[in-house]
Amino acid sequence: MTSETHREVARRRVFYIPGYDPIHPRRYRELYRTESAAQAEISDYEISIAPKSAGKDFGWTTNARIDDKETRAEIDVLVWSDIVRRSMGKSIPATYWQLLRTSWTYIRTGALRRLMWLRKGPVIAALYPVGMLILQAVLAIFAGLLAARLLGWGLAAGFEAVAGPIGRWVPTPPDAPPLDLSVLVFARIVLMWALGGFVFWRVLQWFKRRDGRFFAYYLMHDYAFSARWLGANPPELEVRMAEFRATIARALQDPVDEVLVVGHSSGAHLAVSILADMIRAGEVPKDGPALAFLSLGQVVPMVSFLPDAERLRADLHYLSQREELTWVDVTAPGDGCAFALCDPVAVSGVAPETGKRWPLVLSAAFTQTLSPERWKALRWRFFRLHFQYLCAFDRPGDYDYFRITAGPRTLARRFEGRAPSKSRIDVPASKYTSMGHDADPAETALTA
Repeated sequence: MTSETHREVARRRVFYIPGYDPIHPRRYRELYRTESAAQAEISDYEISIAPKSAGKDFGWTTNARIDDKETRAEIDVLVWSDIVRRSMGKSIPATYWQLLRTSWTYIRTGALRRLMWLRKGPVIAALYPVGMLILQAVLAIFAGLLAARLLGWGLAAGFEAVAGPIGRWVPTPPDAPPLDLSVLVFARIVLMWALGGFVFWRVLQWFKRRDGRFFAYYLMHDYAFSARWLGANPPELEVRMAEFRATIARALQDPVDEVLVVGHSSGAHLAVSILADMIRAGEVPKDGPALAFLSLGQVVPMVSFLPDAERLRADLHYLSQREELTWVDVTAPGDGCAFALCDPVAVSGVAPETGKRWPLVLSAAFTQTLSPERWKALRWRFFRLHFQYLCAFDRPGDYDYFRITAGPRTLARRFEGRAPSKSRIDVPASKYTSMGHDADPAETALTA
């Protein structure tokens, strides 16, 4: 990669790596189309998008005129939503088993306690699906018991109404045994249990069908995805990450001025490993395009704090020292789903003693970059705020997603000389800091 950071960008390749999201990637194209138009109107520049020519990757192209410079960008979404969907195909009982297994994993490893040292918001977000699923189960139990009790009262009244006339009008010998109602009582109990169980199950199904409003199942599957492998990447995901790496490496051979990788949410830690592998393999040409990495709303500690996340910790350690790229990490305290202003390298306990370059930790400062009216409208829409980094700001500051992805300046030039946020958290907090065989033994002395 060239050391010239002041080059202007006429052509750019952008690779967007989503988080744990089962939705079709066309949603990101529509989000970019609508929000870029809104930001262009607010910030007085021009930007338009067009569908990308048919191919394996899903994406679009942008043409923009920003700061009196014309630029063209090709934006690709690196898709792993199919892997996400397969991991989410769980029954209701299987999801509750995930709840128990995932909660126990974070508790027994000490990860939950240490995550709480950082930011309460994402920990509350992590506990939300646990609490919501338990609440749903409690409500389902209550509804089942209520239905069973009402049925029991109704049957008891019915039996009494029937048994009375039988006793008055059916002649019985004086020495005959009393009427045996045990069969009716047994039938009543069976019917009560059957109705109660049916109502219980239907209530749980009702909640699951409406998870687009509650996000309990979605978030439970998200946290369970990493917890199941104790922070390691499942083999299927490693294969997909290798494909992403090959795609980005090919783009570095193209006649463009910048290759920008954007990792959002869980996609941020995938990007860390992909880029680290590329640089280790010597796939970043010295005289090629500028290589940039923008991590947005990252949740790296949710994975790096787990015991088997050795690959991720080694990649964080390695990437933080590399001069082949520029890495800017943007979060916001208003985003309750991200580890806002937490330096993912430092808090994971793998920052090198010397030579640390990255990331540059910056705040999107939602309370300042969104007007009071807009902030009021979004403040309690937590999931929507987690995607605000990809949207328009009505009081934009230095961070402007569309200037970064479609403007004439490289990421390095745009944030050149910027100091990191004063509110950043860079204190080691992870219990586990081993980096396995991927790290240089001389670099792992800090983990002893």
